[in-house]
Amino acid sequence: MIPFSIIIPASNEAGYIGRCLISVLDQDYPGPVQIIVVANGCKDDTADRAARLSDRFAQRGWHLLVLERAEGSKIGALNLGDEHAAHGHRLYLDADITMDPDMLGALSVALADDRPLYAGGRLVVAPSRSAVTRAYGRFWSRLPFMTTNVTGAGLFAVNPAGRGRWDQFPQVISDDTYVRLHFAESERLLANSGYLWPMANGFGRLVRVRRRQDLGVREIARIYPDLLRNEGSTRPGRLQLLGLALRDPIGFLTYAAVALAVRAGRGDGSWSRGR
Repeated sequence: MIPFSIIIPASNEAGYIGRCLISVLDQDYPGPVQIIVVANGCKDDTADRAARLSDRFAQRGWHLLVLERAEGSKIGALNLGDEHAAHGHRLYLDADITMDPDMLGALSVALADDRPLYAGGRLVVAPSRSAVTRAYGRFWSRLPFMTTNVTGAGLFAVNPAGRGRWDQFPQVISDDTYVRLHFAESERLLANSGYLWPMANGFGRLVRVRRRQDLGVREIARIYPDLLRNEGSTRPGRLQLLGLALRDPIGFLTYAAVALAVRAGRGDGSWSRGR
């Protein structure tokens, strides 16, 4: 079996890290697996909650390593995790993600090749208590970027040759976009497994998170313009957009309202949890 190192940056994720790690423990995968949680800038007990599961991982023959950094930097956490990674196959996982039990198996199938490869799973927007978020997420999930692309949002994996495509993670807003655009569309594979991705709750939080996401994409385009050749065609045409709007007018109006609010405001790219 392919050995994996799973790197999980976590900043004040005490409410989520347990569920995330349980979904790792519940994987129907024989291993070997190394799990690295990098608690960065935490003011809660994220690290302690993660460490409590060490014995359960050991019982599976898997090793859980919990590291702590004083600075709250996801990029710094990713790079520290890479420094301690024992295996060439890497899964980068946000601390608020929960995976289906067959995710590691599906990723191992997708990445079982010597050529550079990148793989992601089927993103499912997690249930939200906010009606606005539910409408936005419903429409967003039907856009071509989601239905015809391997987004890598919150979860992406690479084989050793794929990890060789970049050195350290640079100080950018959108680490997932940066990595994804190192691979051509033919090198980005969709694993046959799903994962739950929590979306920001409420209109204001959606606007803040969407603004930061847009800033991150523009930053990549400005600093690494050569990567854009791998972006592919994911924008909906007018007729396609009209069809989506007619199918879900409430979702379309919600999505459009958030997009307009993003354009009307200004953001500095600072991190926002959105939950």
